[in-house]
Amino acid sequence: MVNGFPYEVPEEYKNMPLLKGRATVDMKVKDCVFRIVLDGYNAPVTAGNFVDLVQRHFYDGMQIQRGEDGFVVQTGDPEGPAEGFIDPSTEKTRTIPLEIMVDGEKAPVYGATLEELGLYKAQTKLPFNAFGTMAMARDEFEDNSASSQIFWLLKESELTPSNANILDGRYSVFGYITQNEDLLADVKVGDVIESMQVVAGLENLANPSYKIAG
Repeated sequence: MVNGFPYEVPEEYKNMPLLKGRATVDMKVKDCVFRIVLDGYNAPVTAGNFVDLVQRHFYDGMQIQRGEDGFVVQTGDPEGPAEGFIDPSTEKTRTIPLEIMVDGEKAPVYGATLEELGLYKAQTKLPFNAFGTMAMARDEFEDNSASSQIFWLLKESELTPSNANILDGRYSVFGYITQNEDLLADVKVGDVIESMQVVAGLENLANPSYKIAG
Protein backbone atom coordinates (compact mmCIF):
# COMPACT_ATOMS: atom_id res chain seq x y z
CA MET A 1 0.00 0.00 0.00
CA VAL A 2 2.33 2.70 -1.26
CA ASN A 3 1.19 6.25 -0.47
CA GLY A 4 -2.27 4.98 0.35
CA PHE A 5 -2.87 3.40 -3.07
CA PRO A 6 -5.96 1.23 -2.49
CA TYR A 7 -4.70 -2.15 -3.79
CA GLU A 8 -1.64 -4.15 -4.82
CA VAL A 9 -0.89 -4.61 -8.51
CA PRO A 10 -0.29 -8.30 -9.33
CA GLU A 11 3.25 -9.55 -8.74
CA GLU A 12 4.08 -10.01 -12.43
CA TYR A 13 3.31 -6.36 -13.20
CA LYS A 14 4.37 -4.56 -10.04
CA ASN A 15 7.83 -3.59 -11.33
CA MET A 16 6.45 -1.96 -14.49
CA PRO A 17 5.88 1.81 -14.62
CA LEU A 18 2.71 2.34 -12.56
CA LEU A 19 0.62 5.48 -12.21
CA LYS A 20 -0.60 5.41 -8.62
CA GLY A 21 -3.10 8.23 -8.86
CA ARG A 22 -4.01 10.73 -11.55
CA ALA A 23 -1.93 12.68 -14.00
CA THR A 24 -2.57 15.32 -16.66
CA VAL A 25 -0.96 15.40 -20.10
CA ASP A 26 -1.13 18.19 -22.67
CA MET A 27 -0.93 17.05 -26.29
CA LYS A 28 -0.29 19.66 -28.96
CA VAL A 29 -1.50 18.92 -32.50
CA LYS A 30 -1.38 21.78 -35.00
CA ASP A 31 -2.55 24.83 -33.06
CA CYS A 32 -4.66 22.90 -30.59
CA VAL A 33 -3.74 21.67 -27.13
CA PHE A 34 -5.73 18.67 -25.96
CA ARG A 35 -5.73 18.14 -22.20
CA ILE A 36 -5.79 14.49 -21.17
CA VAL A 37 -6.59 13.32 -17.64
CA LEU A 38 -5.21 9.86 -16.85
CA ASP A 39 -6.79 7.61 -14.23
CA GLY A 40 -4.16 5.49 -12.53
CA TYR A 41 -6.54 4.46 -9.78
CA ASN A 42 -8.48 2.34 -12.24
CA ALA A 43 -5.70 1.56 -14.73
CA PRO A 44 -2.27 1.90 -13.04
CA VAL A 45 -0.30 -0.32 -15.44
CA THR A 46 -1.83 1.17 -18.59
CA ALA A 47 -1.59 4.78 -17.47
CA GLY A 48 1.90 4.24 -16.05
CA ASN A 49 3.13 2.79 -19.34
CA PHE A 50 1.76 5.82 -21.19
CA VAL A 51 3.27 8.41 -18.82
CA ASP A 52 6.61 6.65 -19.07
CA LEU A 53 6.42 6.85 -22.89
CA VAL A 54 5.44 10.53 -22.75
CA GLN A 55 8.49 11.20 -20.57
CA ARG A 56 10.64 9.46 -23.19
CA HIS A 57 9.17 11.85 -25.81
CA PHE A 58 8.04 8.75 -27.68
CA TYR A 59 5.02 10.46 -29.25
CA ASP A 60 6.68 13.80 -30.05
CA GLY A 61 6.83 14.27 -33.82
CA MET A 62 4.69 11.21 -34.49
CA GLN A 63 1.87 11.38 -37.01
CA ILE A 64 -1.79 10.61 -36.44
CA GLN A 65 -2.19 7.21 -38.09
CA ARG A 66 -5.94 6.66 -38.13
CA GLY A 67 -8.90 8.99 -38.06
CA GLU A 68 -10.55 8.96 -41.46
CA ASP A 69 -13.17 6.40 -40.43
CA GLY A 70 -14.86 8.81 -38.03
CA PHE A 71 -14.72 6.17 -35.30
CA VAL A 72 -11.38 6.67 -33.57
CA VAL A 73 -8.22 8.78 -33.81
CA GLN A 74 -5.15 6.59 -33.38
CA THR A 75 -1.37 6.94 -33.10
CA GLY A 76 1.61 5.27 -31.44
CA ASP A 77 2.93 2.94 -34.16
CA PRO A 78 6.62 3.86 -34.51
CA GLU A 79 8.48 3.92 -37.80
CA GLY A 80 10.07 0.63 -38.81
CA PRO A 81 8.93 -2.98 -38.43
CA ALA A 82 8.11 -2.76 -34.71
CA GLU A 83 4.47 -2.10 -33.88
CA GLY A 84 5.19 -0.87 -30.39
CA PHE A 85 7.81 0.57 -28.06
CA ILE A 86 11.15 -1.21 -28.15
CA ASP A 87 12.63 -1.05 -24.64
CA PRO A 88 16.32 -0.18 -25.08
CA SER A 89 17.20 -2.19 -21.97
CA THR A 90 15.82 -5.43 -23.43
CA GLU A 91 15.73 -4.59 -27.16
CA LYS A 92 12.27 -6.14 -27.19
CA THR A 93 8.78 -4.70 -27.52
CA ARG A 94 7.42 -3.73 -24.13
CA THR A 95 3.86 -4.97 -23.83
CA ILE A 96 1.32 -4.52 -21.08
CA PRO A 97 -1.66 -6.62 -20.04
CA LEU A 98 -5.29 -5.91 -20.73
CA GLU A 99 -6.42 -4.08 -17.59
CA ILE A 100 -10.08 -3.46 -16.78
CA MET A 101 -11.64 -2.19 -13.58
CA VAL A 102 -15.10 -3.64 -13.07
CA ASP A 103 -17.57 -1.41 -11.27
CA GLY A 104 -17.88 -2.57 -7.68
CA GLU A 105 -14.55 -4.40 -7.56
CA LYS A 106 -11.54 -3.25 -5.54
CA ALA A 107 -8.87 -3.99 -8.16
CA PRO A 108 -8.72 -4.42 -11.95
CA VAL A 109 -8.85 -7.74 -13.74
CA TYR A 110 -5.88 -8.52 -15.95
CA GLY A 111 -5.21 -10.51 -19.09
CA ALA A 112 -8.75 -11.29 -20.23
CA THR A 113 -11.78 -9.53 -21.63
CA LEU A 114 -14.92 -9.37 -19.53
CA GLU A 115 -16.58 -11.58 -22.11
CA GLU A 116 -13.85 -14.20 -21.73
CA LEU A 117 -14.35 -14.04 -17.97
CA GLY A 118 -18.08 -14.58 -18.40
CA LEU A 119 -18.88 -11.14 -16.96
CA TYR A 120 -21.45 -10.29 -19.60
CA LYS A 121 -23.43 -7.82 -17.51
CA ALA A 122 -20.51 -6.26 -15.65
CA GLN A 123 -20.02 -2.53 -16.03
CA THR A 124 -16.61 -1.00 -16.40
CA LYS A 125 -15.43 1.80 -14.14
CA LEU A 126 -13.98 3.63 -17.18
CA PRO A 127 -16.50 3.10 -20.00
CA PHE A 128 -16.36 4.21 -23.62
CA ASN A 129 -19.08 6.76 -23.06
CA ALA A 130 -17.59 10.07 -24.09
CA PHE A 131 -16.00 11.82 -27.03
CA GLY A 132 -12.28 11.58 -26.33
CA THR A 133 -12.28 8.37 -24.28
CA MET A 134 -8.67 7.14 -24.42
CA ALA A 135 -7.62 3.50 -24.63
CA MET A 136 -4.83 1.16 -25.71
CA ALA A 137 -4.97 -0.46 -29.13
CA ARG A 138 -3.91 -4.10 -29.27
CA ASP A 139 -3.93 -7.17 -31.46
CA GLU A 140 -7.53 -8.31 -31.76
CA PHE A 141 -6.68 -11.89 -30.78
CA GLU A 142 -4.04 -11.23 -28.12
CA ASP A 143 -5.29 -9.61 -24.95
CA ASN A 144 -1.84 -8.73 -23.62
CA SER A 145 -0.33 -7.23 -26.78
CA ALA A 146 -0.79 -3.49 -26.12
CA SER A 147 2.43 -1.49 -26.16
CA SER A 148 2.35 2.11 -27.37
CA GLN A 149 -0.56 2.43 -29.80
CA ILE A 150 -3.35 4.56 -28.36
CA PHE A 151 -6.72 5.70 -29.62
CA TRP A 152 -9.44 8.17 -28.76
CA LEU A 153 -13.12 7.57 -29.37
CA LEU A 154 -14.84 9.91 -31.82
CA LYS A 155 -18.35 8.48 -31.79
CA GLU A 156 -20.91 10.20 -29.64
CA SER A 157 -22.29 8.29 -26.72
CA GLU A 158 -25.62 7.47 -28.33
CA LEU A 159 -23.74 5.55 -31.03
CA THR A 160 -21.67 3.66 -28.49
CA PRO A 161 -23.95 3.53 -25.46
CA SER A 162 -22.09 2.83 -22.27
CA ASN A 163 -21.86 -0.89 -21.46
CA ALA A 164 -23.76 -1.79 -24.62
CA ASN A 165 -21.02 -1.46 -27.19
CA ILE A 166 -18.29 -3.66 -28.62
CA LEU A 167 -15.46 -1.78 -26.89
CA ASP A 168 -16.30 -1.87 -23.17
CA GLY A 169 -14.50 -4.71 -21.44
CA ARG A 170 -12.30 -5.46 -24.45
CA TYR A 171 -9.83 -2.57 -24.40
CA SER A 172 -8.04 -0.84 -21.53
CA VAL A 173 -9.44 2.65 -21.01
CA PHE A 174 -7.11 4.81 -18.96
CA GLY A 175 -8.14 8.42 -19.48
CA TYR A 176 -10.26 11.04 -21.18
CA ILE A 177 -9.61 14.22 -23.13
CA THR A 178 -11.14 16.94 -20.97
CA GLN A 179 -10.31 20.10 -22.95
CA ASN A 180 -10.87 20.64 -26.69
CA GLU A 181 -12.24 17.11 -27.13
CA ASP A 182 -14.76 18.56 -29.60
CA LEU A 183 -11.83 19.46 -31.88
CA LEU A 184 -10.60 15.87 -31.99
CA ALA A 185 -12.79 15.21 -35.02
CA ASP A 186 -10.77 17.80 -36.96
CA VAL A 187 -7.54 15.85 -36.49
CA LYS A 188 -6.54 14.12 -39.72
CA VAL A 189 -4.23 11.25 -40.67
CA GLY A 190 -0.77 12.72 -41.19
CA ASP A 191 -1.21 15.53 -38.67
CA VAL A 192 1.82 15.65 -36.41
CA ILE A 193 1.83 15.50 -32.62
CA GLU A 194 4.16 18.38 -31.87
CA SER A 195 4.51 17.42 -28.24
CA MET A 196 3.06 15.57 -25.28
CA GLN A 197 3.93 16.83 -21.84
CA VAL A 198 3.00 15.71 -18.34
CA VAL A 199 1.79 18.90 -16.64
CA ALA A 200 0.54 17.39 -13.36
CA GLY A 201 0.80 14.15 -11.43
CA LEU A 202 4.26 12.97 -12.51
CA GLU A 203 5.04 12.34 -8.85
CA ASN A 204 2.43 9.54 -8.97
CA LEU A 205 4.53 7.52 -11.42
CA ALA A 206 6.22 4.57 -9.69
CA ASN A 207 9.06 2.58 -11.30
CA PRO A 208 9.73 5.11 -14.07
CA SER A 209 11.92 3.36 -16.63
CA TYR A 210 12.69 6.53 -18.59
CA LYS A 211 15.02 7.67 -15.80
CA ILE A 212 17.02 4.45 -16.13
CA ALA A 213 17.26 4.23 -19.89
CA GLY A 214 17.26 7.95 -20.64
